[in-house]
Amino acid sequence: MTRLQGGALCGERYRVLISTDIGGSDPDDFQSMVHYLLYSDLFDTEGLISSPWGDGRKEHILEVIDQYERDYPALLAHSARYPHPDALRSVTKQGALGFAPYKGYSSSTEGSDWIIHCARKPDPRPLYVLIWGLLEDLAQALHDAPDIREKLRVYYIGGPNKKWGLNAYEYIRTHFPDLWIIENNSTYRGWFVGGDQSDDLGNRSFVSHHVRGHGALGNYFADILGGTIKMGDTPSVAYLLKGSPEHPEEPSWGGSFTRVKSRPKYVFERNTVRDDLIEVFGILELVFRGPVLGEAGDQPVFFLIVDGQRFEGFYCGDGQYKVRFMPKSMGVWSYVTTSSIAQLDGQAGEFTCVEPSEARIGYEPQTFPNWWSDCLSPDLAEGEHRGAKTVSRWREQFLRDFQRRLDRCLQTV
Repeated sequence: MTRLQGGALCGERYRVLISTDIGGSDPDDFQSMVHYLLYSDLFDTEGLISSPWGDGRKEHILEVIDQYERDYPALLAHSARYPHPDALRSVTKQGALGFAPYKGYSSSTEGSDWIIHCARKPDPRPLYVLIWGLLEDLAQALHDAPDIREKLRVYYIGGPNKKWGLNAYEYIRTHFPDLWIIENNSTYRGWFVGGDQSDDLGNRSFVSHHVRGHGALGNYFADILGGTIKMGDTPSVAYLLKGSPEHPEEPSWGGSFTRVKSRPKYVFERNTVRDDLIEVFGILELVFRGPVLGEAGDQPVFFLIVDGQRFEGFYCGDGQYKVRFMPKSMGVWSYVTTSSIAQLDGQAGEFTCVEPSEARIGYEPQTFPNWWSDCLSPDLAEGEHRGAKTVSRWREQFLRDFQRRLDRCLQTV
């Protein structure tokens, strides 16, 4: 297969800030952080931010840096540009601890303030913001400092992450439609689904052959997820390693993407029925009527229960109550509400989630000049995962390179 040109492995140096839900309910972020640190000599790491998700906190990032410190002498033998562990600790910040309310932002955090600080540095290069979790800190930073948008290049691992941070997502979609952003809802799955998984390139066999026993970082990685590769957030880093990052339509290790016309959104002022069609990764917004409480509030007053999970609903003024949800797979979905407010308790409905389509451009279409998302061609899908082959096709290349990086840890003293 043709080798790609361009990117950090070809000598380009990028400013990088990562926002991660590491330590929460998505353990593969630990694997992705190990991978990033092994390549950190190629980047100017400006921030590592803990974003909200379950119990994930700043200390979980520091936990991986502690393993990196053990391998640091061996890594330095290969490159003097590996950042000192204390330098990484100094840019590790705590982000938001909870989901944004309906309006999409709340109050500033150490993480959101740090995004602003980094974006405003007098450096002519753009700041690549890699979102491995939720968008809360990015949305807050944009709210507090709208001037930073032109300096940002955002690569967002959406999909399941997106459904939990819909309010922050909607704030960005509505108020910053010109933001440069890649919304990766399914392409990322090509990192662990499809491609060449023969012999030692399998998700499990690669770990046993090339990860376990390779320094502190390798052993740390191998103990996560039963010694199986997932690394679902790593395509955001791989996008900068090989390819032309300023041109998302072109091939890269982190995928190829298509420019979007709009982002699908569906608003219902009634309970939905099975005949109502919602696109995969589209936004469903339900509007209910209830008692007039006065001003809109930032605390949830009811919950939407879908597939055993609870999503916060808010009073938005004038007797209106709103909640957002995003389906991540095709099929029939059902929901019910729960609340101490009688009119908001026991509302129920269902809808049908259908495959994404370029022809179905969504509710209130907008122009998004710098927004890209998954390629929808069936030829580029791995099963139901649209765009995934634009990553999986490079599997042997990116795993062999990762293997060589892991070998650097063998000299740990």
